[in-house]
Amino acid sequence: MERVIIHSDMNSCYASIECSLNPELKGKPVAVGGSIEDRHGIILAKTEQAKVYGVKTGEPIWQAKNRCPDLIVVKPHFESYLKYFSLAHDIYSRYTDKIEPMGLDEAWCDLTGSITLFGSVERIVDEIRERFKNELGLTVSVGISYNKIFAKLGSDLAANDGVYRISKNDFKEKVWKLPAGAMMGVGKRTAARLASYGIKTVGDIASTSSEWLMKVFGIAGKEMWIFANGLDNSRVMQDGCCPPVKSIGHGITCTADLVNTQEVWKVFLSLSQDVSKRLYNSSLSASAIQIAIKDNKLVTRQFQRDLPYLTQSAKEIAEAAVKLFSENYDWNYDVRAVSVRAINLKDENEPEQLSFYTDYAKHEKQRRIDDAVIDLRRRFGEKSVFNCCLLTENKIPGHNKDKIPLPKRMYR
Repeated sequence: MERVIIHSDMNSCYASIECSLNPELKGKPVAVGGSIEDRHGIILAKTEQAKVYGVKTGEPIWQAKNRCPDLIVVKPHFESYLKYFSLAHDIYSRYTDKIEPMGLDEAWCDLTGSITLFGSVERIVDEIRERFKNELGLTVSVGISYNKIFAKLGSDLAANDGVYRISKNDFKEKVWKLPAGAMMGVGKRTAARLASYGIKTVGDIASTSSEWLMKVFGIAGKEMWIFANGLDNSRVMQDGCCPPVKSIGHGITCTADLVNTQEVWKVFLSLSQDVSKRLYNSSLSASAIQIAIKDNKLVTRQFQRDLPYLTQSAKEIAEAAVKLFSENYDWNYDVRAVSVRAINLKDENEPEQLSFYTDYAKHEKQRRIDDAVIDLRRRFGEKSVFNCCLLTENKIPGHNKDKIPLPKRMYR
């Protein structure tokens, strides 16, 4: 039986929710923007009225206001967005138990087994759209197809509050004429690189040798070829199913540029507290780390290295991160944003190969200290124990209490 998969995308989600919470904003050019003070002053979402003026997601607020002088910019209320996400999930769950979120405002649903119970897929989709309007005051664009990639592409092609279907019989006609960058998995840089080889459309990707694409783009090239030819067979995950954790990381844009390694150290130490906590909670240890540094020219560089032993320690992760930074960053420009990620994760009880060149006594002492700190924080709160250097002036945003876990990859 051919699969029936939909991809539902809430239209102008954050901005629409803000208008629903404050009816006075309805019908006006509204945008949700980050904090200018913490240098997150970009457009996160906008209404259709703002879109008419050319306001774009991701552009600086000042630039958006130049395009639309009457633009109303409101701060994000993530707790409300999470509530709406939960309510949207409840609507999907009335029709299927196979629901895979893609961020807060998008989700795939596998309706293959639902048609016998509820009728045609068109009927189910119409009911979902009506429920969003009546229960949440929001609209959704829905793509229907036999695989996840084309369902996602369908929701992109659908008008606001619209439906677009791509079938096995017509996907070549509907999909292959589209620009290569329209397909999931092909970002701006990849699209530009493809164009340099004369590959400009999805059809061009489909007709290119998969071996050549893999040679040039690695495993991503093979995946592009599969997607373009309509051969994706990835599953929609079961509701509540979580894919294996591949990495754990945290990053921030600093409130001002970092100008020396000591300032970078404080940021790494702060970020590593979050990474360490999530490693402990997941019963995982890191065998390597990766850092990403964005300078004030908005150029991002990534570096990674193996660790001498498996660790969950915030201090050990931060020390390894700042050492990796010091060895690789040339300070031609000041630093704007920093992230650190624990990678090559292992079960915390997994045996490891010992080395004569590693100070395991120091590592064990740090582990006992970390266990004591975690126990104190669990009993008396997160702020009960912290590093003294983080009390001094630093350039770490103070509003990062709004942390929302988002899916990082498509489940396969």
